[in-house]
Amino acid sequence: MSVQKLAIIGKEPPENYFHKGSDSGILDASVPLIQIPVVDIGLLSSPSTWKEDLHKLRSALSSWGCFQVINHGMTSLFLDQMRQVSKQFFSLPMEEKQKYSRYGDSIEGYGNDMVISENQTLDWTDRLYLTLAPEDQQKLKFWPENPEPFRKILHEFAIKSQQINEILLKAMARSLNLEENCFLEQYGERPLVTARFNFYPPCPRPEKILGVKPHADASALTILLPDKEVEGLQFLKEKEWFRVPLIRHALLINVGDQVEFSYACQWML
Repeated sequence: MSVQKLAIIGKEPPENYFHKGSDSGILDASVPLIQIPVVDIGLLSSPSTWKEDLHKLRSALSSWGCFQVINHGMTSLFLDQMRQVSKQFFSLPMEEKQKYSRYGDSIEGYGNDMVISENQTLDWTDRLYLTLAPEDQQKLKFWPENPEPFRKILHEFAIKSQQINEILLKAMARSLNLEENCFLEQYGERPLVTARFNFYPPCPRPEKILGVKPHADASALTILLPDKEVEGLQFLKEKEWFRVPLIRHALLINVGDQVEFSYACQWML
């Protein structure tokens, strides 16, 4: 059953959604808000202006593992359109969304957590998970045709995100005084790019249940478009949880395991 339907029913959620022990993070409003580095991508693109922001980027990578980016080439109107079509999809009747349901042994498509263990703690979220690149690996049967602009907007978002990814990977190399294509070459000419849309219905037990459990991303970089008004994302720094602030028009970049390992190795060298 979808989390959205559980929320509509309004009964006590099943036990496997309740977090127990040390995996629960911090679930109340006492988590402090902290300012994380903000990097101007426009400045990173020009040798005459990138010095200061390369320093910010290096500090963010070595000390934080995440940062906000501004001047990234996506207009506020476009970001609002991306948010809007996402909300419109999850607002569709269940029978319409189920046209894009994932298969039982796959993460791609519409659904919620794959249940792989009876002891698994589930996330309070419904998702739409899609492969964007390489194009020959796209499964368009999972790409919603309703709302009508969804596919076009997502395609444009994918192109712009890959441009951001290229700029950042080159800048990371320059921040270590390396040849600027060295990280790009590590990920090859056909890197896997995916999109994940998360929908978090109101939860009747927010003090016990998480939208997404504590985790690390296995990717190179995650480009996150947050809600404009509702906070929720937290990150762990030096064994303390912090809330990530909302910055108008900014995208949040989370450094995945692949880049963290590569960057750390080059840093030690």
